[in-house]
Amino acid sequence: MAFDVLAIVLALAFLMVIAYRGLPVIVFAPVCAMLAVGISGRPLLPSYTDSFMKSAAGYIQSFFPLFLLGAIFGKLMETSGAAGTIASVIARALGPRHSILAVVLACSTLTYGGVSLFVVAFAVYPFASALFREADIPKRLIPGAVALGAFTFTMDALPGSPQIQNLIPTRYFGTDAYAAPWFGILGSCLVFVAGMLWLERRRAIAAASGEGYGTGHQNEAEPRTEDARPSLLVSVIPLFLVLSGNFILSRTTWSVARWYSLEKLAQDYPSTKLSVAAPTWALIVALLIGIVAAVAIQPRRVKATLSKTLSVATTGALLAIFNTASEVGFGNTVKALPGFRWIQDSVFLVSRYVLVSEAVAVNVLAGITGSASGGLSIALDVMAPRYLELAQVQGISPDLLHRVAAMASGGMDTLPHNGAVITLLAITGLTHRQSYADIFAITVVKTLTVFAIALGISMLRSA
Repeated sequence: MAFDVLAIVLALAFLMVIAYRGLPVIVFAPVCAMLAVGISGRPLLPSYTDSFMKSAAGYIQSFFPLFLLGAIFGKLMETSGAAGTIASVIARALGPRHSILAVVLACSTLTYGGVSLFVVAFAVYPFASALFREADIPKRLIPGAVALGAFTFTMDALPGSPQIQNLIPTRYFGTDAYAAPWFGILGSCLVFVAGMLWLERRRAIAAASGEGYGTGHQNEAEPRTEDARPSLLVSVIPLFLVLSGNFILSRTTWSVARWYSLEKLAQDYPSTKLSVAAPTWALIVALLIGIVAAVAIQPRRVKATLSKTLSVATTGALLAIFNTASEVGFGNTVKALPGFRWIQDSVFLVSRYVLVSEAVAVNVLAGITGSASGGLSIALDVMAPRYLELAQVQGISPDLLHRVAAMASGGMDTLPHNGAVITLLAITGLTHRQSYADIFAITVVKTLTVFAIALGISMLRSA
């Protein structure tokens, strides 16, 4: 058994080193998966075609519409100038002295409004670079600020977040995107405060040592003009429509779950489970509404660059989902190996409290796959029914299971081989060696917050 576990550890370590050196995960995730398979003595080709590719394709089938529409919406927000307006207004209001806070809030606003995590980094980076240069804050801190704003509390903690990590648990627990709102709000506040304290401390240490923005950086952003930009009021309309549309279509009498009769669905689409599909349908419609609104803000400006905008958005969506799907394929291939069963039993039985056990399992698997959505999907595929049984015994609602799982997925997923981390560093022209320490620190803050709240609630329920 020790040898089987070692096979997985070696494959994961190799994948992390590959990612840290900047090589493509899409190429090397299957290579690393086959390395683990080969060491474990399993057949390589069947493992590749029947395990790796099937799981990767299944992930794409389930979530490609959300990746694609999210990328198009985000790119249209950028093209129309709306994203720039929101970021620049926040930056001007807070000033250079609070540059880190301005970047975090700009990323948070866009992410919670439905803009893809990958697009947020593109949209905010030019303003972050200008702000940090003006305030003479080291450029290497930009990825940490973007990660705090886009990859943490707005991604999976705040109720109603339209990001994919907040939608996946709905398929397993019969919940919606607004599950356990007070838990999510409390966790968001703790992550935000702790993350800001870390980043501000890092800024103060750099200032004390005389370190400034620095010179000779790669991918320096070109200053953007504010010509023909929409007003702030107009700019936030698409974000508002995505959020309100998702809520209306999930939790009111206009819910998409009421659009089709159960009998008709059972007759024509027997494989469709309404409780699983409805949250995804709601977000698809909400994003479509947001896309129409983003176009309406600056129709002439959008029309002039529509072909390029759609091409860039589609390319970004494909890169993002194939990165993630490749990591899901790695995780699912590893999941079939004998050594994984030992890891699985170890992490799933780590605590008698179901929330703590769930948080550990999702975190570990997100770390193994390097993907929040990938690790979350694998963990819930295996253990969701068991978690529901234990939760019922311990008096824990499915909503709490949803929120803990979602928040835990955004913990150790940001190891060096994570696709979002790799993309963020590429956009900013920085390396893992320069900026990964701050991203990892934000990850640790998020992980400890989830465990602390999950343990606290579990102990209160059992008292």
